[in-house]
This record gives sequence, structure tokens and C-alpha cells, in this order.
Amino acid sequence: MPDSITITDNRSGQSMEIPIRDGGVSAGEWSKLLPGIWFYDPGFLSTAPCESAITYLDGDAGVLRYRGYPIEQLAEQSTFLEVAYLLLFGELPDPAQFTAWTDEITHHTFIHENVRKRFLEGFHYDAHPMGMLVSAVAALSTFYLDAKEIHDPVSRHRQIVRLIAKMPTLAAAAHRFSVGMPFVYPDNSLGYPENFLSMMWKIAEPRYEADPALARALDVLFILHADHEQNCSTTALRTVASAHADPYSAAAAACAALYGPRHGGANEAVIRMLTEIGSFDQVDDFVAAVKAGHGRLQGFGHRVYKSYDPRAKIIKRAADQVFAVTGKNPLLDIALKLEEVALSDEYFLSRRLYPNVDFYSGLIYQAMGFPIEMFPVLFAIPRTAGWMAHWVELLDQDTKIARPRQLYVGAGERDYVGIAGRPASPKAPPQR
Repeated sequence: MPDSITITDNRSGQSMEIPIRDGGVSAGEWSKLLPGIWFYDPGFLSTAPCESAITYLDGDAGVLRYRGYPIEQLAEQSTFLEVAYLLLFGELPDPAQFTAWTDEITHHTFIHENVRKRFLEGFHYDAHPMGMLVSAVAALSTFYLDAKEIHDPVSRHRQIVRLIAKMPTLAAAAHRFSVGMPFVYPDNSLGYPENFLSMMWKIAEPRYEADPALARALDVLFILHADHEQNCSTTALRTVASAHADPYSAAAAACAALYGPRHGGANEAVIRMLTEIGSFDQVDDFVAAVKAGHGRLQGFGHRVYKSYDPRAKIIKRAADQVFAVTGKNPLLDIALKLEEVALSDEYFLSRRLYPNVDFYSGLIYQAMGFPIEMFPVLFAIPRTAGWMAHWVELLDQDTKIARPRQLYVGAGERDYVGIAGRPASPKAPPQR
């Protein structure tokens, strides 16, 4: 039996067979039989806007792979910079390639002095660090005019290196400005996570030495967040990039999507929920309230995963290593109890609500000293590698400019009436 579907237009009786390829059917073939009939799919729940060879995700089985490599193996054995290379170039680097790649990233971490002095320091004293990051990433396009040369492979690579290298520097600068601390320059003698921690926490010591366990935990978190298929921010990046905008503008659009509490702010919502629960003894009452429709179980469930998020399992193990250094986060007992209760309750199991990556990541970040406002910023640092992999893939595919259709549900044609003859409008701006 052919791997295909047959569609029939009941209005005309005409039929067409459409092949199923790579788990999808061509909307172009569909439109040959049904021109002017659009798929209605809010949120792209059942629509694949592109083909991609970067990340494989099976939400029902709880599988996540980068370029074919299981996320569990990468998190245990690899490093973030090696994973970034894998995402961008399709294969793991050999020793010489990795040395050259690491050297490139390390020596592009500095930002232009005007970015810091005239741009970042121009924000209001209480500016949100993620808002600063969105703006700073967009501003980089005005400092690197060669970024417009998107079809030049050498220029492309230069911008990719700059973005991956400078994102931790911008992130740390945004944090230190928001808390009134002086800027710390990158230290080229440090590794990628160690350098970021130095720029975050260094005060007066000649050289900041990050705890190896914390640096490794942060590197693992960076690996887990490096890419995740066609999520909201990656879709935003691909949409902007399809107009052939420079990579900084496209990455800024992705950062803006990540700024939203439904995306990059999800682990912040978990911390606020656990804080609201308040104590181990209140978990049962909270779960009962959620089941009654009062409140929401943050950090459980996922748009794609319908089983236990594989990243959550890895983060849960990493949490033990972090807490051995920092001391146990007081919210951990509440989180463990909440997970135990939810995973033994048919109400949540029947709805396939399992812990996702956000459930434990916020606890780790908080234990390491990161303020809640930095959580989406921490997400943006590693996701830049995935964004750039998608940017290159989109350009190599010569993807058409994104231009979805709509189902118009507004008024039909009507004639203009002068202002004196109009009745009062049923719609008006809200009053103060």
C-alpha cells in the first residue's frame, strides 16, 4: 500500500492522492485540488513550516537528538562549544577543528566600547536585563556592517562567531548594570562557562575562579538549551531571516520572543509557584486547588512532549551536583514533593503532564545566585547556537519569505459615512 493519503473535494467529486514524505504532506499539492482553501492552524500545532536536519524531537517517546546524537550522551560527555559546532556544521569536530573553533570564540568575546559606554549605560537604572539584551543584540548590526553580506560564507561565519562569543558578555553586562556593579571584561584564559561566571560575579579579586562543579552544571544547562526544533523564538528568527535580514536583527527577534513569559520566562513562573506554595506541607492543598481549576501547575506539560521531558531528567541529576556546592535550595523539597504527588495522580497522568526542562532549571539558577530576571537571558546565551544553525540552514535552502495566509472573519464591504452622520461606535478605547 502506498504511503499516501487521498483527498476528495465533495463539491466537485474530484480526488487527489498526495504522498506522505518524512511524516508530512505537501500543502502545495493540496492547493492544486483546493485552491484558495487554507489550513486553519492557530499556533502551528499541526503545520511544519520548514524542513530541518538540526534537531530531532519525538514528544511521545521523550526523545531529543542534536544531529542524530542523543541529548543524554551529549550532556554527559560533551561540552557546549562542541555541541554548538555540531549544530552549526553537522558533525562533531576533530581535535584540530575544536581547538580552532574554541580559539575563535574565545577571542571574539569583547564588545565594542561604545556598546557598553554609550548604549548599555544609556538604559534606565532599573531596566530589565532581558530588555537590554534584546536591544543590544539588535544594535550589533550597526557595529558590524558586513553582517548584511548574508550570502558570503566568510562573512556569515564571522557573524556567527561574534554572536556566540559576545552573548555571554552582553548578558553579564546587562546584569551588572541592572544591579549597579562595574563592567567586567572577558578573560581569554577561561573556558566559555567559566568566563561567563567571571563576568557575572567577579568583584575585586585578580582572577575569578569558578567552582568546577558549578561551571560544569552551567555547561550542561547550556547544552540542554542549545536548540529545540521549531519553538517560538526559533520560528521568530526564521521568519525574520526569511526576509534576508542580517543575523543580529534576526537573533534580536528571537530574543524578543524569548522575553515572553510563555517561553523564556517559564522557569521564573516555576520559582514563583514554589514560593507561593511556601512549604512542604502545603503541596497537597495546592495540587487540590489546581485540580479544582484554581491556579496552574507550572513546569509540567509541554507543547511537544507528552512524556517526561528528557532534559528534565538530566537537569534533576545536575541539581544534586550544584546543591552539593551551594547548599540545598529551600524550594527543592517543595518541588520534589510536588513532582511525587503529581506523578502519582491520575488527573495529571491522564493529561500527560510531566515535568519539563523549566521545572528544575530555575532552582539551579537560583541556587547559583542568578536573579530571576536573568533566567530568560541565561536561556538566550546557549540558544544562540541553535538560532544561528537555523539561520544558515534557512539561507542554504533558499527558503521563501514567510508569508502565511489568514481566514478573514471581518466585516463585508461597506460605504464610508461622514463623521457627523455616524452612530456611536460600540467599540471605544478603555477609560482610565
